[in-house]
Amino acid sequence: MKIASRLAAGTGALVLSLTLAACGGSEEAAEAGATPQEQAATATAGTSGDAAVDEAHNDADTTFAQMMIVHHEGAIEMSDLAVEKADSEEVRALAEDISAAQGPEIEQMTSWLEAWGEETMPMDHGGMDHGGMDHGGMDMDGMSQEEAMGHLEDQSGPDFDRRFLELMIAHHEGAVTMAEDELADGENPQALELAQKIIDDQQAEIAQMEQMLQNL
Repeated sequence: MKIASRLAAGTGALVLSLTLAACGGSEEAAEAGATPQEQAATATAGTSGDAAVDEAHNDADTTFAQMMIVHHEGAIEMSDLAVEKADSEEVRALAEDISAAQGPEIEQMTSWLEAWGEETMPMDHGGMDHGGMDHGGMDMDGMSQEEAMGHLEDQSGPDFDRRFLELMIAHHEGAVTMAEDELADGENPQALELAQKIIDDQQAEIAQMEQMLQNL
């Protein structure tokens, strides 16, 4: 009898514990004001990746995404060269960071354009390197992307590092100009958010590169 009583008491305690835990979860959900369906949706959203693309956009948003993709591709091309040729480990690390940051942004902007039903390339891109396009921010010290790459290929040692930093500063300044245009004229909230992030990130990198130039 004593053993049966202890088993019954233990079972009762376990049931009470589980009941209290369930009640606690229900109270938290109730305090959050969520229905069971909303709770399930929230749980799913937490594991489903990025939020859905907001399809509301205007011409400025489209142009920003199209041109910034090409601009980022240019930065990655320059950075990949610097990873191979840089004399300084600091410059090499910076180049790796730039490439790693801008690759995902290209994918993000490409997904927007596809969701918006827009071309992922500017209509007049046809075979031109992006330095040749008539758009603010695509010029580096008077050189197109192709010209800048050729110039960097000819450099070596500390001279390469110096020219890479100088040209990437100009390249970043162009990206800031393009992002500022988007903030002024765009309407898509996700594009506006990325534009502000580009301004913040690239201004910080400009300051970093200017300091690195002083130390060369």
